[in-house]
Amino acid sequence: MTPAETAARAWGGRILRTLRDRENHVFEMALPSGTRAALRLHRAGYQSAAAIRSELWWCAELARAGLPVPAALPALDGRPLVGLHDGRHASVLAWMDGEALGEASLPFTRPISGILDLYHALGALLRQVHRATDALALPDDFTRPRWDLDGLVGEQPLWGRFWEHPSATADQRAVLIRARDALRERLAGDIGLIHADVLRENVIVNDRSVSLIDFDDAGFGFRLYDLGTALLQTVRHPEHPLLRDALMAGYGTTDQAMVDACTLARSLASVGWTTPRLAREDPIHRSHLVRATACAAMVLA
Repeated sequence: MTPAETAARAWGGRILRTLRDRENHVFEMALPSGTRAALRLHRAGYQSAAAIRSELWWCAELARAGLPVPAALPALDGRPLVGLHDGRHASVLAWMDGEALGEASLPFTRPISGILDLYHALGALLRQVHRATDALALPDDFTRPRWDLDGLVGEQPLWGRFWEHPSATADQRAVLIRARDALRERLAGDIGLIHADVLRENVIVNDRSVSLIDFDDAGFGFRLYDLGTALLQTVRHPEHPLLRDALMAGYGTTDQAMVDACTLARSLASVGWTTPRLAREDPIHRSHLVRATACAAMVLA
């Protein structure tokens, strides 16, 4: 029996297919009621059990408030998180109908007018998530990472010292250091709980509405960092300014400079993310470095 099948039994479920194998292993699962759910096997050593429980609590509270995010589903014995023999933990989230807004490096398949409407809706949803979160009283044991100044551009960022990426050229390393130093001066604003990973794959579209999934990287950070992560994958696309404007309008902010700074911050963090996770020859290393230096050139010009 595979670890996924063992985990599924704790919910009385049955594995249907693999959905994603990135930071976590994610599976589509059928519950005893016949409904679908998402089973996650959390990467060992990434988030602590306490941090995962905090994420699940937050998702459950947001769903209870009527927001389109996946509610956490307890196992048959009532536990929100189940430990596995290999050291990993398993959790299950309610299924969100629809399809992803897009995939990294691939063009949009919908007309640009419809995409702009969806980005406006996404901005409005992020605003709702932030406001609903501010109304919550967090449990005393609530713990999540911090996407603040230290977490993004401090001496030990959450995703590693991106300016020391082994594949970076001397020129690229100089740009990364200059960008880090500039962001230490520029990043500011409201800090609270954020999703922190609003990539197109994590935005589910159902007709004209949007939902958010995958809160695995959620933490305390600059609120506009959520907008920056949502714009990361299109930063070098010609439609980027239009998407940024629609997202900002939906959120209700005019602070383009800070949104751009947060987009740059995420592009730098993503460079650090690749180092311990991908093989040295993986082309994503180069593409992330090129994107980060191009983003730096635009934002710091």
